[in-house]
Parts: sequence; C-alpha cells; structure tokens
Amino acid sequence: MGTLPDLFSPLDTGKLRLANRIAMPPMALEAAGADGAPVSRHLDHYLARASRGVGLVVVEHAFVDLSGRLSPGQLGVHHDGLVPAYRRLVKALRPTGARVALQISHAGAAARSAVTGAPPVGPSPVALPREGAEPPCELGEAALEELVHKFARAAARAREAGFCAVEIHGAHGFLLSQFLSPLTNHRRDAFGGTLQGRARLPREVVKAVREAVGQDYPVLYRLGLADYLAAERGGLTPEEGLTVAGWLVQAGVDMLDISGGLGGARPAGAAAGYFLPWAQRVRARVRVPVMVAGGITDPLLADQAIREGRADVVGIGRALLADPAWALKARRVLLGAG
Repeated sequence: MGTLPDLFSPLDTGKLRLANRIAMPPMALEAAGADGAPVSRHLDHYLARASRGVGLVVVEHAFVDLSGRLSPGQLGVHHDGLVPAYRRLVKALRPTGARVALQISHAGAAARSAVTGAPPVGPSPVALPREGAEPPCELGEAALEELVHKFARAAARAREAGFCAVEIHGAHGFLLSQFLSPLTNHRRDAFGGTLQGRARLPREVVKAVREAVGQDYPVLYRLGLADYLAAERGGLTPEEGLTVAGWLVQAGVDMLDISGGLGGARPAGAAAGYFLPWAQRVRARVRVPVMVAGGITDPLLADQAIREGRADVVGIGRALLADPAWALKARRVLLGAG
C-alpha cells in the first residue's frame, strides 16, 4: 500500500499534473477592460501567487456572452479577439510551474440590466432569492442551444490561449446553478421538472465543452452541491447534488470543484472547511479528483483534508488574497510539524 498523499504531494490525473494540492480558486478582481480583457493588474495579481508555490491557479470567471456579464469589471471570453490578451497572461505565468485554468460562466438571473443593457435571463421568470434581484426573462429552447454553443466556444478559446484546463461555473446562483434549483427553475419542458430535467442544461454544456476542447483536455466543473436554503425554502438538496455530480462525470468532467448553490460561496457563520463534508461525500461517489474551498486558512486543516481523503485538492481563497506567500509559509509550517 502506498503512502497517503498530503498537501504537497503531486497530483497526476493523466490529463493534468499538479506539483502540489494547493489551488487558488477563482476570485474576481473586477478590473477587466471595457471589453472584458485582462489587464496588467491581473498579470501582477496572479503572478504574485503562482510564483509562490501554488499548484493550480483558476483565473476568475469570464463571461461567455454579454447577457451573462455580472459586473462592469468582469473578465470576458465571449469573442475571439480576446484570445491574444489571455495568451499573454498565460505566457507570463508559465515559468512559475503553476498550472493555470480559466473559469467560464454565465450569470443568468444574477446579472443586472444596468450592466448588460437588457433584462437578465434565466430558466424561469423568477427572481433569485437575494436582495435587489431582477425578475429574468425565461430562456427559450433555441436560446439555450445558442448558450450551450457559447460555452463551448469560450472553452475552445481558453485552450487556444494556452490555459491548461477550463472550469465551468455551475455554482453560487449563476445560470447553471439556477437551472438545477427548483427555487428558480419552474419549467415544464425538457429543461425543468424532475432533477434529470433540471440537470439537462449543465450536462449539455459539459458535453459541448468536451467536444470543443477534445478528449485530452481537462474539464473542471464548479458544482453548487446544494442551495443550503432547502430546510426553509425547498431548494436543491445535497442528495440531489450527489446525483448530479455523477451525471456530470459521465458527461465528461475530469475534476469536480465543490461549493454552494443559490446560497452562495460562504454560509453565514460557518466554521472553516464548511464544504469539506460535501466534498468527502462526492469523493466517495465519483472516480475523478475532487477540489474544495470554504474558508480554509490553516495549513494543518488543508493538509488534514488531503491526508484523510476528504478532498484531492484544497482551494485557498481569502488567505491567498491576504498573503500571496501562503503556500510557501504552509510548506514551512508543515515541515516544522513533521
């Protein structure tokens, strides 16, 4: 029996090799140019962390279509003219040894007309359960087919730009998360109703992305496993999320990144590592690596999560924002701890 991996063990999936199990999850700088292009601030921001021992950097979410732009400063990957700017970013980060992925997204009903210039769109004309949300226009089947194509084209641009992987954003109340939730998906066609129907769009996006990037290219999926609104409102449950996780792997996902659904990325008052129990359940269900973030700042907790088999990769978010050298310091702490 081999030695159990720890936080600084390499990970080799066959398609993606990481020097260690530390990931920088996508966190928006809100600094993009008017067209969504990355700027020098992005390069400096990611270089400061990639060059200090992080195994995987997931560049913040880039919208696949203007209708899904969340904010004026969000990155975009919605047309081919943006590829050279991303290529420069990737080229600058390559010498660090960190692997660099791009997250692609559509905000759906989380978008605002003041940003997009048109009413937001979503699975049903139901506003998100959050303050200030606008009621969206329901997407017809032809529009959904076009959005699937746009996700695929965005993923192809990520590969063309040199990113080592692409991550599809299906969490935090973004469009694919909205389709999964019975709180926001009231459709009666093939994209709603049962869990299988509500999961149809996420699965079709994964299949289209896989076809666009090829079988050899890593596809990650950030899955909002549950809304954690279920007890009081009847949202997506963890049990349903576990079923969806299996379907996404069958559709072509190479790694699952576990987070929250409509309730967002951070439950109020939750202790550090709040998504670890969910990640552990997913890891027991699927045969692909599982990544998880969730308020983890202590190197000992991150290392323990790997050693105990609760996750394969740990996302360090706010701690890396506060200290770009977190990974280097974590190595010293863990070596000192024996």
